Amino acid sequence: MSISVLNNVSSLVAENAVANTQASLQKTLQQLSTGLKINSGADDPAGLSIAADLGASISALTQSGQNASNGIGLLQTADGALSQVNTILNQAVTIATEASNGGLTTDQSTALDTEFQSILTEISNIGSTTNYNGTAVFSATAPTTFTSDGTSAGASTVSTTIGTLSSTTLALNKDVLTSTADAQTALTDITAAIDTVSALRGTIGASINQLTSNSNVENTQVQNLTSAQNNVQNADIATVTSNMTQYNVLEQTGFAAIQQSNAAEQNVLKLLQ
Repeated sequence: MSISVLNNVSSLVAENAVANTQASLQKTLQQLSTGLKINSGADDPAGLSIAADLGASISALTQSGQNASNGIGLLQTADGALSQVNTILNQAVTIATEASNGGLTTDQSTALDTEFQSILTEISNIGSTTNYNGTAVFSATAPTTFTSDGTSAGASTVSTTIGTLSSTTLALNKDVLTSTADAQTALTDITAAIDTVSALRGTIGASINQLTSNSNVENTQVQNLTSAQNNVQNADIATVTSNMTQYNVLEQTGFAAIQQSNAAEQNVLKLLQ
């Protein structure tokens, strides 16, 4: 074996090994501090792309769930208002039935009509003042709820035609109870209005059910995609901790090897003594 003092190859090998160990240790410490095994594109280019796509879908689905919740809130507000309208119309049925009976005085008929007109006014007030989050509930513009998983194929829109609400839209604005004939006509119109309101509540209820179903599906998707994203990008802390221990030991043994190789180089001086 030749002896040389110009190049300490064993020391260079040990130094290179220590440098690699320190790089691995630094990466391991970064994983421990962030909780992620992918902290840059260099760690896992394909994994980073997958995790980013999953994150985008999770964000879209999470907001879609909020969109569905807002849509349900608006429709429930509309249904609650219409429930009150139904109650009022039932009162109108009682009044119109009473006014349809013969033998009433003019004052009595006038009093019943006054009460009936106040009911019609109240219906119109409910239609004009009911709002959700500052938006009129009863509007000619149908409220729409948009949901998506971040892709065009996964997008959908639920639109519910509620329309405006007033005594005019319920075809009651021309009714009076000033005579038995008029009261009987009004009674027929009130019954038709009740059917209209009930049908609208059925339509709204169907949309609420659809949005609730969509929200449930989106919540499940968020759960599954979050689990998948965790599997792709989250660090296994137990494994990373084990790696850190291993690299710490390798670093220490590497430094010891450098010391030994340098000490061996110093032994060449003994040949000159």
